[in-house]
Amino acid sequence: MLLLISTVKLIAEIALLALFGQWVLGLLAGQRKSENIFYKILQQVGSPFVKLARFVTPKLVLERHLPLVAFLILGFVWVGVTLVKVNHCLKIGVALCQ
Repeated sequence: MLLLISTVKLIAEIALLALFGQWVLGLLAGQRKSENIFYKILQQVGSPFVKLARFVTPKLVLERHLPLVAFLILGFVWVGVTLVKVNHCLKIGVALCQ
């Protein structure tokens, strides 16, 4: 069970960092962000979560806002999984969670 919880938490962390890095790199690169190879890599890492955000949001949400929606959803997932992990570790003992 701890492995499953840690895996979900790790996936959320990687996706959050990819979306955040994409945003920061987009600010730094400006209009030429589509030519940046690192921006494209981060976009590929975050794209499944942006597509999932499109699936769960109404069509009223603009396409340019989807990465933010995906970031917020992943943030809530990360907080939830962290709370579940803490609860699980308190049940089985902190020594077994290391």
